[in-house]
Amino acid sequence: MKLFFYFLVFCSFNVMALNPGDKAPAFSLKNQEGESISLDMFKGKIVVLEWYNDGCPFVRKHYDSKNMQTIQKTYQDNDYVVWLTINSSAEGKQGHLATPKEAKAKMIEEEAAMKHMLLDHDGRVGQVYEAKTTPHMYLIDDKGIIRYAGAIDSISSANQGDIPKAKNYVLSGISKLLLQESPNPAKTKPYGCSVKY
Repeated sequence: MKLFFYFLVFCSFNVMALNPGDKAPAFSLKNQEGESISLDMFKGKIVVLEWYNDGCPFVRKHYDSKNMQTIQKTYQDNDYVVWLTINSSAEGKQGHLATPKEAKAKMIEEEAAMKHMLLDHDGRVGQVYEAKTTPHMYLIDDKGIIRYAGAIDSISSANQGDIPKAKNYVLSGISKLLLQESPNPAKTKPYGCSVKY
């Protein structure tokens, strides 16, 4: 009986797996100012979701090199693109940001240019989106459809020297969406540290 139950759970997760072409699940989380930010607020815009953990070497690769901030700043003044960074690290786990004040301080420390740093303390949003790694990236189009899911770029290492050699899937995907075209590829295997649920 127990095996049958686990089989049903496994099947239900596979049926519910998110893929490009699926409607992006709604959510609401507190940001660095303590404000409730929902995905619905950005209807008609391209939304970037980035899973973040400041202690992860793969995240450090992209932040210490200023690669992530450069991508964020590319679209900072574009009213049509919104960048949301999500911290799903649980209390007591690596990268946990306990309060909006801590999130804001981290944004300043990183010299980051995301629109909102969102706190997903119980991991519900991360698990709904099946965020597996930091970073794990999603692009959602202006109709609320997931158009890209996966790695930030094509070289799965923690080495900053690999950044110039890699294809940046996020930059190319946003460019495609701005042209009303489909990101290619639409899905890749994410790389990084496991999300600390």
